[in-house]
Amino acid sequence: MAGSPRRGKRARWQYNLHVPNPLTRRAAGKSLLTGLAAGSVLSASTKQPLGFQLYTIRNLLPDHASESLERLSQIGYRTIESIGAFNPLVLPLCREFGLQAVSCHYDPPLVTGNWDVWKRDYPNGMPGMTWEKAVDQAAAAGIKYMVIAYLMPAERTPGNIRSYADKFNHAAELTHKAGMQFCYHHHAFEFGPMDGSRPIDVFLDRFDPQLVKIETDVFWASVAGQDPAELIAKWKGRVALIHLKDKAPGLKTHYMEEVSANSFREVGLGVLDFPKILAAAHKAGIEYYFVEQDETAEDPVESLAYSLYTLEKLGF
Repeated sequence: MAGSPRRGKRARWQYNLHVPNPLTRRAAGKSLLTGLAAGSVLSASTKQPLGFQLYTIRNLLPDHASESLERLSQIGYRTIESIGAFNPLVLPLCREFGLQAVSCHYDPPLVTGNWDVWKRDYPNGMPGMTWEKAVDQAAAAGIKYMVIAYLMPAERTPGNIRSYADKFNHAAELTHKAGMQFCYHHHAFEFGPMDGSRPIDVFLDRFDPQLVKIETDVFWASVAGQDPAELIAKWKGRVALIHLKDKAPGLKTHYMEEVSANSFREVGLGVLDFPKILAAAHKAGIEYYFVEQDETAEDPVESLAYSLYTLEKLGF
């Protein structure tokens, strides 16, 4: 879940990671590291760029931005999905440490104009900022994907779903003209019933399939009762980006984002079938993969390192 830089409690800072800690303080669920041969999913010739979503380290910004990004680069991450509000701080550091910002999350009022439901994050809106200006800034920064990250519960109405889809198409035209791809990042609510349909079906029906692509989140898809690998296969050609994070066992199907912090697990410490997911993602032609942890039990840098370690065992 990424969008505006909403702050939670500050994570414990422990900047001493060399070999990823196995995070034994968590119940590991079914670990991919048991009996799994390295490289079993992607061969050396088909490795994909692996990045991380900046939301994972939001509580380390701005105080520890430089050392966090430097360490993540040293660990082995090569790409990053940024957040628009943090770009002035983060993008120069990415260039310094050899990280490529290929994607960026934005909040929907820049497109929809509905600032009322975002007053907590933007009490005065964003004076002087428009989608057109955001497009110009993203293009100048070399970003390839501009992603609408999250819809507030108050704006999840049937009428808004339809009108927002049309507005996203229009914003996507501007994005496309600037040489970038517009995407929509789903959570769980899109898969729940609403007015005789599901928001995800309305979106997919109304989105121009060339102008608007999906960034799928395997955790939220699973929370909503979907098989992420089957969903990716079904949406082949419409999914451009993917968020990778694992899910704790025993989490019941539901369609809201209210889950405990312990529901989020590093890749390999939960119940999701990542060999199957990664194979489907590769077959579907997904271009960029981002590790994201909405909440972490450990320092976020350590958390991202463990997921990278597991994914390397799978061939990344």
